[in-house]
Amino acid sequence: TLRKPISQSSMADWASKNLNMHTQGIFRRRISISNMLSWNGGSIKKPMLITSNRTIKKEACEMFKLVQSYMGDRQTRMDRNHVALVTVTKCWSMQGLRDELYIQLIRQTTDNTCYRSLAWGWELMAISLAFFSPSPKFQSYLEGYIYRHLDSDENIAQRIKQLVDLKNKKNSKSRKKRKQNTEDEGLPISTYAKYCYRKLQKVAVTGGKKGLRKPTVEEITHARNAIVTPSLFGSSLEEIMLRQQDMYPGNKLPWVQTQLSQQVLALGGEQTEGIFRIPGDIDEVNALKLQVDQWRIPSSLSDPNIPASLLKLWYRELEEPVIPQQFYKECISNYENPDAAVAVVQLLPELNRLVLCYLIHFLQIFAQPSNVGRTKMDVNNLAMVMAPNCLRCQSDDPRIIFENTRKEMSFLRMLIVHLDTSFIKGLV
Repeated sequence: TLRKPISQSSMADWASKNLNMHTQGIFRRRISISNMLSWNGGSIKKPMLITSNRTIKKEACEMFKLVQSYMGDRQTRMDRNHVALVTVTKCWSMQGLRDELYIQLIRQTTDNTCYRSLAWGWELMAISLAFFSPSPKFQSYLEGYIYRHLDSDENIAQRIKQLVDLKNKKNSKSRKKRKQNTEDEGLPISTYAKYCYRKLQKVAVTGGKKGLRKPTVEEITHARNAIVTPSLFGSSLEEIMLRQQDMYPGNKLPWVQTQLSQQVLALGGEQTEGIFRIPGDIDEVNALKLQVDQWRIPSSLSDPNIPASLLKLWYRELEEPVIPQQFYKECISNYENPDAAVAVVQLLPELNRLVLCYLIHFLQIFAQPSNVGRTKMDVNNLAMVMAPNCLRCQSDDPRIIFENTRKEMSFLRMLIVHLDTSFIKGLV
């Protein structure tokens, strides 16, 4: 369900307070907000947003040229992948540029008469959201802008036609015209908007790409492909199973779940101290995530903490948790009752039940006394690190969250100790 975003008047109010108003002509007349937020074929001499940071002021003007280059509105020798990489790396490295990039993209995708340029602007927004979120104070504005394009394809086509007709009347005697393009080149704008909306919700919580390694061309390509081909991370279980239907038609469980679990065991994870508690190197986890999303498991893995961290991330990022939200209350109500806890599992949809049982069976291997002696991860520790990845408290009240955290851990502990998962052996 989509939250209702801020109103048009609130967006206008935000713009009037935060936009760095530009001027034009020899009399330095101020440009109106609507013109400030409409497509511009020229350069900008100062940032779109108010800032006192000198570096940001300089970089913002250079970044606007990069945005124009990516959208095909400015000539460049770089290919679009490299343009996107330079743009994203600037903002990923320099937090103060992120809102500036998003407001520049809002400008260049507003009243843009070239459909291809418009689509590429939205594409760059989608790619950027895979790496970093806007600041909290700008998030509502960006969310409101994206929301208004979720079902806007007909309106956009009409608007482009109106603007083209208007320009043709004005420029009928002029030879110098921008190449018009009202053809549908690329995806419908609503497809980009729906992807960006979902991505914005997630990146606002997760915070985007972590680690010390800068973005790579492979990650840029992967982020672009994810617009059309959903990632194995952050999707629903149903979507994941649908995606793997062609490659693994006989599998009853998500390939990503079974493969990562088997990798943890193959690398001796059940004998590794602090497994699931000690995180793997974040850059290596990111690199493995990229490979897994292409249905590949590299043979060079040596540290079991890498697949273990990625496995936790996969559970945590599922669009809906393994134990769906409608069963949450029942879980935390039966956190001390083994029979009732096991009964909840039997009520889950078949796919969720199998995925949860596979996870519990996997954790039961680590809960064996012979392994606990090595890992120092007993059933309580396992429940502590895994419960947040299986159950999600919807409350915003810190007291309720704190109280429920204890109950979530206890519920998962009940399953690790009491759930019969023997039927899972050999299931893929």
